Amino acid sequence: MFNSEKALPELERAYVNLMMGVVGRGLVSTSQNDETVRREISAFPAGYVFQMVVMPSGPAFSAEVQADGTLRLLKEFQGKPDLAVRFKHMSHAFLVLSFQEGTARAFANDRMYVDGDVSHAIRMVRCLSRMEVLILPKIVAERAVKRYPAISLGEKAGLAARIYARVALNFVKGE
Repeated sequence: MFNSEKALPELERAYVNLMMGVVGRGLVSTSQNDETVRREISAFPAGYVFQMVVMPSGPAFSAEVQADGTLRLLKEFQGKPDLAVRFKHMSHAFLVLSFQEGTARAFANDRMYVDGDVSHAIRMVRCLSRMEVLILPKIVAERAVKRYPAISLGEKAGLAARIYARVALNFVKGE
């Protein structure tokens, strides 16, 4: 017999796990394709590690800043990151990653916290917001970001196509 009370948390976890992979790969791909994000990331030193994780031991991704101002995903990172954004609970991550609640609202609602320099976290949130603006339909991105920037449809479509292609390739390669 199907138990919906038990299935819902398992579905939430599966969705959050998938979306952490998409966000991590999307952030890396955006850093390789978008000058705005590359400029933001180049302010960090090479070797700087950013992590997003669901507490206590949920899905996560870690990315390292490269000398060229891009990011690369780290597999099975076990060290202490320079900056970590931590969701306090799976349901909190689900709200953000399903675009029911924006990142700024989640911080305001005390659903996540930063372990590291807050000014670095603000810079990384700008990168995440830019990625969301580029890869999500405008109606969804407007819910996810605080301010939707002026961007032409042509620029958005071109960058989104390159970002999605790289994300898909990285999923296929297992990276």
